[in-house]
Amino acid sequence: MSDTPRFPTPLEEKVSALDEAMLAKGLGVFLSSIDFRSAALLNSCVHCGLCADSCHYSLTIGDEKSLPAYKVGLIEKVFKRYATYMGRNFPTWVGAHDFDEKMVREWIDSLYGRCSMCGRCTISCTIGLNVPSLVRAARGALAAMDLVPPGLQSTVDKAVTTGNNMGIPTQDWLETVDWLQEELQTAVGDPSARLPIDKEGARFLYTANPREPAFFPLSLIAAGKIFYAAGENWTLPSEHYDLTNYGLFSGDIGAARTIAERLVKTMERLGTKTLVIGECGHGFAANRWEGPEWLQKEYGFEVKSILEIVAGYIRDRRIKLDPSRNTKRVTLHDPCNLVRHGGIVEEQRYILRHAVSNFLEMTPNREKNFCCGGGGGQLAMSCFTDRRKSAGGVKAEQIKQTEAKIVVAPCHNCIDQLTELNKHFKLGVEVRTVCEVTANALVLPAE
Repeated sequence: MSDTPRFPTPLEEKVSALDEAMLAKGLGVFLSSIDFRSAALLNSCVHCGLCADSCHYSLTIGDEKSLPAYKVGLIEKVFKRYATYMGRNFPTWVGAHDFDEKMVREWIDSLYGRCSMCGRCTISCTIGLNVPSLVRAARGALAAMDLVPPGLQSTVDKAVTTGNNMGIPTQDWLETVDWLQEELQTAVGDPSARLPIDKEGARFLYTANPREPAFFPLSLIAAGKIFYAAGENWTLPSEHYDLTNYGLFSGDIGAARTIAERLVKTMERLGTKTLVIGECGHGFAANRWEGPEWLQKEYGFEVKSILEIVAGYIRDRRIKLDPSRNTKRVTLHDPCNLVRHGGIVEEQRYILRHAVSNFLEMTPNREKNFCCGGGGGQLAMSCFTDRRKSAGGVKAEQIKQTEAKIVVAPCHNCIDQLTELNKHFKLGVEVRTVCEVTANALVLPAE
C-alpha cells in the first residue's frame, strides 16, 4: 500500500485511537455482510485494468489508488486474511492483509474518498464485479467503528433525530408549504390550487428533498403545478416527507432502516396508494429497491419516481406541453442511482422530447453515462471536496461537447454537484430539474 493517509480532526483522532476491540467490531460487521455471492466476487477480480477508463476518479486523478481494481483489492486483502484458509495461514503468499489501523486508513481514503459507488466500473468489468455492493459492505464496517467522515455522519444523524437531513422543524416546513401554495395559486391563476398536507386516502404521497423547501422552492412549485394540471389526487406529509436516505452511503444499515421505515409508516397512516419519489437518484434507489430488503418485508403500496408519473400524464394526455416555451438547447444528465442502478432510463427522455424544442444527448449516455461526482455521499464529505471537483471534470467535458445552455438532472445531489462544476469549470449553463422544465412548458387548463 502507498503512503499512509491522514485525515482532518476529529476523524484523525478516532482512527489514531483504534483498539483491538473496535477493530474486531468492524471486522465482524464486514464479514457478516459478505454472503456467498459477495465472496465469489471477491475471489473473481483478475486485475485486468479495464475498469480504469470507466471511473471518473481514475480518469481525472490518475493515480493507482483511484483505480476500481485497487479499491476492490483493499477489500479483498482483508477478506482473504480472515475468511480463507490460505489467508489465515499463509497471508503473504496470497496478498492478504490484517485489518489494522493502516488498512482502515486506506479504506477511508479510497472507499469514501475516491468512490461515489456509481457502478460504471461494474458494467465495464469482464466478469460483472458488483463494486458498489462490496464498497458498501466495507463502509458498513467503518460505520460500525464510528469512522464515517464527519459531514456524511452528521447528515445521517440529523435525519434520524429530526426526521429530515437538514433538521428543518415541522412548523417551518408547514409554513414554507403554505407560502409555496400562494405562489402556486399565482402561477396557475387559480386561488383554489393546493399543496395539500396529510390528505387521507390520496392516490399519491409526494416526497421531497429537504433542500427543496430550503433552497430550491421552484422544484416544489413545479411538481404542484404538474399535479394541478393533471387534476391529481395527491398529498404532502406534514412530517417525514424526506425522500433521502444517506444511510445508503454511510454504510449504516440500522440508520437506513429507520429512515426508510418512517416513510412506510406515513404511507400506512394516510392510507395512500403510491409513494412518489421526487427527483432524487439515491432516494429512489433507497426506497424502491433497498427499503424492502432493509425492512425484510414486502410493501403494501407502489413506489414510483415522479418521472414515471409525469411521463404517464403525457402519454395519457392528462397534461399538455408546448415545447416552444423551452427553446434553449437542453442536455440530460443521468443520475447513477436512478438510471444505472434504478432502471428509470427512458421516462425522462420521453418527457424532454415533449417539453423542449432542442434536446441533445450527452455522449455516452443512459447506463453508460459518467457520474457527475456528487453521489455516494461525496457532497457531504468536505474533507474530499477537491477530489470531488476534480473528478467532475469528466462530466464537465461531456456538457461542453453538447454546447447546451441548460443541463437537466432529475436528482438534487446531481443538481448541487453540477452547479458547483458550472462555476468551477466555467460552463455557463443553467441547471434545472425535469419537473421545472416541464412546468415551464405546461399549457394550463385555463389556457
